[in-house]
Amino acid sequence: KNEKLRNSFLRFWPLTFILFVWLFFAHPYFLENRVPFASTYQVNNFAPWSAYEKFWGPVKNGAMPDVITQIYPWRHLAIEIWKTGQVPLWNPYTFSGNPLLANYQSAVLAPFNILFLIIPFIHAWSILILLQPLLAGIFMYLFTRSLKITKLGSLISGISFAFCGFIVVWMAYGTLSLAISFLPLALFGIEKYYNTKQIRYLILLSLSIPLSFFSGHFQMSLYFLGALFAFLIFKGLAIRNIQNTFYLILSTIVGILLSLPQILPSIELYRDSVRSELFQLGEAIPFEYLITIISPDFFGNPVTRNDWFGHYAEWAGFIGILPLFLAIFAIWKVRRKAVVFFAGIGIFSLILAVNSPISELLISLKIPVLSTSALSRIIVLFSFSFAVLAGFGLDQLRGIRGVRDIRGFVILFCAVGLFFACMWLLLYFGKVYPAEWLIVAKRNFVLPTVIFILAIFAVLISIKNKKFIMLTTYCLLLSTSFDSLRFASKWMPFDQVEFAYPQVPIIEAIKKNIGSKRIYGNLGAEVTTYYGFPSLEGYDPLYIGKYGEFIRGAANGEFLKGERSVVKLDRRGKYTDRVLDLLGVGLIFHPIADTNQGWAYPVWENKERFELAYHDDKFQLFKNKLALARATLFYNFEIIKDNKAIIKRFYSDDFDFRKVLILEETPNLKVESNASGSAEIISYAPNKVIIETTTNSPAILFLADNYYSGWKAKVNGIGSKIYRADYSFRAVVVPAGKSEVEFSYSFPDF
Repeated sequence: KNEKLRNSFLRFWPLTFILFVWLFFAHPYFLENRVPFASTYQVNNFAPWSAYEKFWGPVKNGAMPDVITQIYPWRHLAIEIWKTGQVPLWNPYTFSGNPLLANYQSAVLAPFNILFLIIPFIHAWSILILLQPLLAGIFMYLFTRSLKITKLGSLISGISFAFCGFIVVWMAYGTLSLAISFLPLALFGIEKYYNTKQIRYLILLSLSIPLSFFSGHFQMSLYFLGALFAFLIFKGLAIRNIQNTFYLILSTIVGILLSLPQILPSIELYRDSVRSELFQLGEAIPFEYLITIISPDFFGNPVTRNDWFGHYAEWAGFIGILPLFLAIFAIWKVRRKAVVFFAGIGIFSLILAVNSPISELLISLKIPVLSTSALSRIIVLFSFSFAVLAGFGLDQLRGIRGVRDIRGFVILFCAVGLFFACMWLLLYFGKVYPAEWLIVAKRNFVLPTVIFILAIFAVLISIKNKKFIMLTTYCLLLSTSFDSLRFASKWMPFDQVEFAYPQVPIIEAIKKNIGSKRIYGNLGAEVTTYYGFPSLEGYDPLYIGKYGEFIRGAANGEFLKGERSVVKLDRRGKYTDRVLDLLGVGLIFHPIADTNQGWAYPVWENKERFELAYHDDKFQLFKNKLALARATLFYNFEIIKDNKAIIKRFYSDDFDFRKVLILEETPNLKVESNASGSAEIISYAPNKVIIETTTNSPAILFLADNYYSGWKAKVNGIGSKIYRADYSFRAVVVPAGKSEVEFSYSFPDF
């Protein structure tokens, strides 16, 4: 029995060690009732919570607004729709309606969504966030073990990847880090199948692909897939077993096919979005910033409010000073094909991530997604590859025997030591930055220098006396864990659970007054999408491009392309009121402190249009008495096909938008004289809208929701054509009498 226990411990202690390191990082959630969600940032920086002094307090990390304004509310909406038994395909609460599944970052199909159906949302979210480094560490350990790296070497690789810069800075999003965490699992499946020929590893490979693609970030999954194909080609050429390679390729294709329910709708939305046309080299890493691979806070840190250069999250390439040194040592000394492969992938990724002629060339090729997103994020493949190489490097270090090996190590040590010496000379005598910046750089360069010196000292002792080799190895492992945990704990917020979406009076007031109308004001998805308040604005890299053009036209009536990631109605636009009325905005949210301020919508200037519905000492809600119903019958129309001409006509002063629709096709409609009628929304769900109409003449039913492929209409149970109306909205022809119109949304046609 004791022998079995001993063998079990020897077999599983590395995984236990990874679990222990992870628990140390995650202990604020398990022991202190704090959640890995920036709740103090939410209540201090976002309306309406920021107006309530009772929430004010220290904010640890204010560098992750997209978690608050996008990722968290989108996931919450998706889960709420799942709970009703529907597939979360459409978001009716932003952009006057926008695809939800297709926006990708909502992660509608993520298997971990099952957590949200079992436990409260904030705790399911916390577990999802915290699982990412654990999965990354375990999968990396398994993969490097399959490469015949020792347990200690694999542990170095696992810990450094689990808490590398990229995984840590994007951890709070629950998308990017998770999508790339499955890369070592996929490569593990490839390696094990070549070694064992067992079909379960083909299945594992197939499943790892949708696990990544369903995680919520297409760009990361493309990098995942690119690295997977590169490794598959490398192994195929190295082993030259055509049959096994064929099975692995087939398994990969199966995995891609399983991912199509997410990929295809996203491609459709991407084609219709503004983002697909924006090819620019943005956020590439300046060469000088690469020093942060060694010292992540060399240029400061948003957490300590002293960062002064660059995009901390976008440019994070840190894997730990010791893993980096071990990876370089592996490239220097290890003669294995796998080392050459991962060195190539890492260096190639680094070259693409930095601002260079090569990255400029890639952007100029206008490759979808890759050329329209932050190219610097490919730095994650550098971190992954060098974390793998660190395991090889540790094994090589432990195997130093002869004078030749020692000489190679000493040469590398001297080269790296010379680099550190030059950096310190530059910091003290170079005057390359202002004095206050140099103070930050010097302070944050101390720890990497100390860790490097102590590690080299320990290695040199162990080389001289082999009795210390195991002790030195464990010291390197513990130092790596310390360095990684220090970095991760400094960045990641663990905040009060009670500050995550606390109830405030104005939220309850909006619920009571909004009815079937939309709301307008300084509120983002953290309010509108989370609580289910329909809005006409939004922030998302993927939105319907024509809608953005329509909203921008309200400023002065001119045609303008939509903005990159945001739709925002001009607060003082010439035709702002026209848009509010057409789109059924019946409620205006107004902070009292914004009264008479130039940036605010001047609700206080038109008392005839607006009626006060609610007020307290911080906020007012006004009802827009002139807003049209979301569903309205029209009996007059104009046919205009040119986009710019439609915008010009709609925003012309002599156009009566209350009585006339602009269509792009001629409908089969004959309107009777003295036509009149009414329309009423009977049921409104994200994927289905039912409207009842009563009219004495055939008419056009206008629904002030976005037109988009995938929407189908039935009038009295019979399929009916949906016309694009007023540039970006839906309309159908209804007959005289009483009718039931059903709009339903499903996957777009391809």
